Amino acid sequence: MIDCDILIAGSGVAGLSAALTAGRLGRSTVVVTGAVPGGQLLSINRIDGYPGFPDGVPGYDLCPIAQEQATAAGAVLKMTELVDLERDEDAWRGRLGDGSAIQAHAVIVATGARLKKLGVPGEERLFGKGVSHCASCDAPLLKGKSVVVVGGGDSALQEALTLAEQASRVVVVHRGSALTAQKAYRDAVAAQSRIELRGESAVAEILGDTSVKGVRLADGMEIGAAGVFVYVGLEPDGMLAPISVRDNAGGILTDASMRTTLPGLAAAGAVHTGWPGRAAAAVGEGAAAAIAIDRWLCDKHWRE
Repeated sequence: MIDCDILIAGSGVAGLSAALTAGRLGRSTVVVTGAVPGGQLLSINRIDGYPGFPDGVPGYDLCPIAQEQATAAGAVLKMTELVDLERDEDAWRGRLGDGSAIQAHAVIVATGARLKKLGVPGEERLFGKGVSHCASCDAPLLKGKSVVVVGGGDSALQEALTLAEQASRVVVVHRGSALTAQKAYRDAVAAQSRIELRGESAVAEILGDTSVKGVRLADGMEIGAAGVFVYVGLEPDGMLAPISVRDNAGGILTDASMRTTLPGLAAAGAVHTGWPGRAAAAVGEGAAAAIAIDRWLCDKHWRE
């Protein structure tokens, strides 16, 4: 049995920020990272608007730095899954994917979110054969080819800009009449001649037998492409938390200090309802959750 003060589920920047803060507060802390530490940001080519990095920072650089800081503060990283979690008398208990059990006085859930799928024919069959969620991974394989990006938010435009460095043509297909991404990305896309926008459109099918050949839109139009990159939103991965603190979408309900209504349970980052969608915000929420948990551990009191 592994015993600790604070168990953190998830190793994105929210979880690692919580681990760093908890460690510096003197709390024994275990971070269950999953198979690959780093979370969704690990595949982002450039994170903008992050303090200390005026030119942006790649997620694959930022996440290892955060891991080093968390371990230097005393946090222990376990590269396995947290299979289940339940409250038992005055402690939280769970099982890990490696077969071991863990017990903690308090828990911070920072399991992030999953990328939503289109749910159209060809998407599952061609995933990894041209259908992708990682432009920085696959852009070099698509040099001089046409690709489609689905979505109109920050992630979609970020990845479209990354792809435009290699691809000959990037078509951004989005449902709305206007893009929802922040102005900085909209301006950058407008200045990139290789990117075309196709608004008020939806992908009905991804075409191809053994690899992606293009997409068919809802109006019947077909666009030839060697790759399709899907960024149509996120689904919070809050299934570890008891159903009483989750909303209908799976997000965890918290107060302003990142606390739930259950004793010793907090959440931070993309997993909680109302997350503003910024990496810098996730870092702040992770620290806030750790501080709130530390205070609760000090006085054994959650709410009046």
